[in-house]
Amino acid sequence: MRPARITVPLVFFLLAPVSVNGQTTPANTTQAPVDGQGKLLRSQAEVRQLEQDVDRQESDSRQASERLEQQDQEIAELRKQLRALQSGTTDQPR
Repeated sequence: MRPARITVPLVFFLLAPVSVNGQTTPANTTQAPVDGQGKLLRSQAEVRQLEQDVDRQESDSRQASERLEQQDQEIAELRKQLRALQSGTTDQPR
C-alpha cells in the first residue's frame, strides 16, 4: 500500500497550478512564456541579420552603380577621342 500513498501526492503535485512571475498557471504551461520569449529573441536576431544583409546588398549595389557610371564616362571619353581621331584622319589626303 505504500506506493499508493506516494502516487496520490505525486499526481496532485504534478497537476497543481504553478506560480510563475506572480501569476498562477497550470503546471503543463509553464514553458509557454519561455518558449514564446525564445521565439521572440530568435525572430529579433533573424530580423537583425536580414537588416545587415540588406545593408550589405544596398552597399554593394551602390558601389556597382558607381563603377558602371565611371565606366560609362570612360567609354564616352574614348568615343569622343575616337571621333576626333577619325575626323582628323579623314581630313588628311591619302
